[in-house]
Amino acid sequence: MEFPYPILVCDIGGTNVRISAVAAPGSELATLARLKTRTFPGLAECIEKAVEDRPELKPRSVLACGAGPVSNRRLSLTNAPWGIDGPALAHRLGLSQGLLLNDFEAQALALPAYRDDWVRRIGPQKPPHAGVQLILGPGTGLGVAALVETDGRFLPLASEAAHASFGPGDAEDERVWPHLERVHGRITAEAVISGPGLARLHRARQHAFGQAGDLLDGVQVVARAHADPGGPEAATVGHFWRLCGRMAGDMALAFLARGGVTLAGGILPRILDLLDEVQFRAAFEDKAPMGHVVQTIESRLVLADDAVLAGMAAIAVAPHRYKLDYAQRAWK
Repeated sequence: MEFPYPILVCDIGGTNVRISAVAAPGSELATLARLKTRTFPGLAECIEKAVEDRPELKPRSVLACGAGPVSNRRLSLTNAPWGIDGPALAHRLGLSQGLLLNDFEAQALALPAYRDDWVRRIGPQKPPHAGVQLILGPGTGLGVAALVETDGRFLPLASEAAHASFGPGDAEDERVWPHLERVHGRITAEAVISGPGLARLHRARQHAFGQAGDLLDGVQVVARAHADPGGPEAATVGHFWRLCGRMAGDMALAFLARGGVTLAGGILPRILDLLDEVQFRAAFEDKAPMGHVVQTIESRLVLADDAVLAGMAAIAVAPHRYKLDYAQRAWK
């Protein structure tokens, strides 16, 4: 299996599309474009826009990841009206090869490419352990995936754990939960732990605690939290961080992720200054009777915006290191 150069790597979210390129063997990964998903009808148009002034980077290979499940070389975005058909995209763009990944499957595959300066530990450093690694995080939606090393190759385990039901965990949650807006008739992890979820959480807290206020979206909640660290928006962000910690600890148990838990996504780096590490780790570790297991698992936050693009570039350069069913998933 090989991916001919030039190679484009694309990270497609419900809000943004990020595109970078590896021009030739040994070349550095270069940023090409940051585009708004809803401005374009599909990925082909985004790629054409990204290379319109760079004809030398007209791709022969494309690796793309998107926020939604992948089936039969196709992906439908969960939080935007896009469908991506890999073989059809290859035909339109004249590609020699391509690969489509779930966004957090790609995030998991990127973990071996991380540099130390791309991450910040949350809580105390733990002794390194071999085993499953886990990555999860909120953006327009909530992603969860794991990575296993087997026979010297990396195997990703995609999931849709974000759509599992998510109930209250303590007295504060129990007061807020009756006021949470349901999504598709349910309260799931993603319905609370995401950009739209942050806004839902804030509205529910306003009702629960009798706080009159404006109808805010997630971006506005974060802006007001930064402007007034003692205000109700900052309290919502603090609650959001604790819910992230609880979910991360739950998933660490589900996967027995002794290799560590990495948090990613577009939101958390923007609210890092409002993180209480002690409360986060308390929520992460409060897993009786298995708290002693989770206490040994390290948690960290990835700060580098382009980590997943670097990870996909690493796959393209050395596909033999990754245990993917290329025969069933490659576009050609």
